[in-house]
Amino acid sequence: MRIYLRCYLRMFKRLPRVLACNNSCAVERRLCTANLDSFILKNSKDTLSKVKRMEINGLPIIHHDGYVCEFPMKHRFAMRKFHGVLRFLKTDNVISMKQVLEPSAIDPDFLKLVHTPDYVERFLSGNTSVEEQRLTGFQWSTGIVSRCRLETGGTLLAGQLAMEHGIACSTGGGTHHAFPSHGAGYCLLNDLAVTAAVLFKECQVKKVLIVDLDVHQGDGTACIFSDNCAVFTFSMHCEKNYPLKKQMSDMDVGLVTGITDKDYLAHLHSYLPWLLESFRPDIVLYDAGVDPHEKDELGKLNLTDNGLFQRDFYVINLCVSRGIPVATVIGGGYDKDINMLALRHTIVHRAAIKVWQSRIMGG
Repeated sequence: MRIYLRCYLRMFKRLPRVLACNNSCAVERRLCTANLDSFILKNSKDTLSKVKRMEINGLPIIHHDGYVCEFPMKHRFAMRKFHGVLRFLKTDNVISMKQVLEPSAIDPDFLKLVHTPDYVERFLSGNTSVEEQRLTGFQWSTGIVSRCRLETGGTLLAGQLAMEHGIACSTGGGTHHAFPSHGAGYCLLNDLAVTAAVLFKECQVKKVLIVDLDVHQGDGTACIFSDNCAVFTFSMHCEKNYPLKKQMSDMDVGLVTGITDKDYLAHLHSYLPWLLESFRPDIVLYDAGVDPHEKDELGKLNLTDNGLFQRDFYVINLCVSRGIPVATVIGGGYDKDINMLALRHTIVHRAAIKVWQSRIMGG
C-alpha cells in the first residue's frame, strides 16, 4: 500500500521555518504570546490543591456531567457520548467511581494564554457572529460555553494529575481545530493548547509533546504553537480529509485513505520513539481520536477496535516506560449509534488501565 507522508521536521525549533499558517494566524499567535508575559499567577486557581489532599484510588479519570449540555438530538456531533463513556467504564468494571475526579471550569485568564482576548470575551458573552458559529458547527448558547469551559478544565486537570501520577485520562477533550481568534470544526476552545500553556506556568515543564492521532489534522494546535520552541506538535491523520487547507505541524504524517491496522501501526512505531528520544518532552498530551475507525462516518481509514487499542496502549506504554507522564483526551468520533461510539471512546481508558496496572502499580 502506498503511503503519502508529509513530514516537516525542525527538532527543538532552533532553525528558521517557513510557516504554513497564514499571516493573520502568525499575528494572532504573537498577540497571545504577549499574554503569557503579563499573566499573574497569583490570580489563578490551584486546581490540583484539592486533589493533593485526596488519595488517588487508581488511574485518575476526569469527568464532569457538564460535558453534556442541551443540544439538538440529530446533530452530527454526538453530545451524549460523554455520559456514555463514563457509563461503559463503570458498567464494564474498568473503573470505580473512586477514581473519578471533577474538574473546575477553566479560568478565562487561562484561555487568553492561547486565544486572543477579543475572541475569549466574545465567545463567553455570546457576541460571536452567525458566520463564526457556522464555522464551528455550533449555535452559541450558555450551555455550550459552560461545557467548553468544563471540558477544557478537564484536560488541564488531566495534565496536572499526569504530572503527579504518571497517567491521567479525561472522558472528553481534543478540541484541536480551535484557532487563536476563532473556533472551527466542532472545536471552540483549544483544550490541548490551553493545558500546555498552563502547565508551563504552574508545573514548570520545559517541553510538551502533543501527539494527535485524531483522523483530522490538529490544525488549530499547530497554528497556535507555530513559533513556540517549547511545544512539538505531531499529527498523524488522513491526508484527504478535513481540514482541506492543512497547517504545518512540527511533524505531519498524512496517511492515504483506507489504511488498515498493520500499516497504520507501522508508521506510528517508526516515528514516535524517535520523537520521544529526540525532543525529550516533560509530558505528552495525547489526543486519542477514534475517528480512524473503519465504521466512523467521517474518518476514511480502516482501523479496528483492536487496532485502536494497540495504538493507544503503544503510545501510553512507550511514554510511561521512558518516565514521561501522559494525559489523554478522547478526540473525535462519529457514529449514528451513540452507544457504539461511546464504547469505542473507552478504548484509550482501557489501554491506560492496562499500562497503569503493569507499570505504575506493578501488577
